[in-house]
Amino acid sequence: MQHLLTLDEITTAEMNSLFAQARLLKQKRKTHRLAPGRDASDSALAGCTIALLFEKPSLRTRVSFDIAMQELGGHCLYLSPQEVGLGQREAIADVARVLSAYVHGMVIRTFSHAVLEEFARYATVPVINGLTDTHHPCQGLTDVFTIAEQRGKTAGQVLAYFGDGNNVAHSLIQAAVKAGMHVRLATPAGFEPHAAIIAAAQKEALQTGATLTILHDPEEAACGADVLYTDVWASMGQEHEAARRRAIFLPYRLDTHLLSLASPDAIVMHPLPAHRGEEITDDVLDGPHSRVLIQAENRLHVQKAILRTLLAPATSRMVRSA
Repeated sequence: MQHLLTLDEITTAEMNSLFAQARLLKQKRKTHRLAPGRDASDSALAGCTIALLFEKPSLRTRVSFDIAMQELGGHCLYLSPQEVGLGQREAIADVARVLSAYVHGMVIRTFSHAVLEEFARYATVPVINGLTDTHHPCQGLTDVFTIAEQRGKTAGQVLAYFGDGNNVAHSLIQAAVKAGMHVRLATPAGFEPHAAIIAAAQKEALQTGATLTILHDPEEAACGADVLYTDVWASMGQEHEAARRRAIFLPYRLDTHLLSLASPDAIVMHPLPAHRGEEITDDVLDGPHSRVLIQAENRLHVQKAILRTLLAPATSRMVRSA
């Protein structure tokens, strides 16, 4: 792994290696927090700095990467849209090359995935996709890590997704088929995931024992499912479509009826932020099947594993060359 731009680019073995690290890091943090006077930090990335270049609002991604770097012994620098202006205030290539001389890695949250790809082409340090309109790989990895943790396994598990075929759905598909899951996506006609992403995932599913089915009936998707997953109906940048989408997506709301069709011990997931009462009801989001807060916490542990994997080898090379 040189960069993390999409989950199509990593292997199942690399994904499992990240999960193994994340499990250890989560346990270490829990143990240290329970022991008074002990430090939960790690020196793996001592002396390293990452830059967060965010053109979209963020809570979980920004805070989890910032805390992750602190606990790995490094530093985090946040750059707002006004300070950077990718492709507007300054050419993307120039920003990438200049920052590469200052920091050891970068997390980019932007609109167009093409902007991220151009940035990575010119960067000489690892680039991590913190979210684009097309992909959200850190979320997808965290989702499957959480399923493995909460269900005890991923292979053969039935994952039902309800709603828009958006960036979260794309990365969830890519991670889930690598993990051998049976993925059902229930979405209104015309809102399916990108055809190329579906085709690539179905091809990979043949190698992992997974399946991927695109449906338009949410009840069919929910029937006997082990995991129920939903996301907002209008993503960032689509706010002007919110009213129209609300009417179209209403049958796909994750409520107690859909939950009753699933496996009795099914878990409920949502990447947050949630529009309560729209894509998911309060009683489901806050109910005993919900793993949403655990899912949010796990962003920290998975991203620590990503940072260690991408940045630690570069740090080792720097030390040896010095």
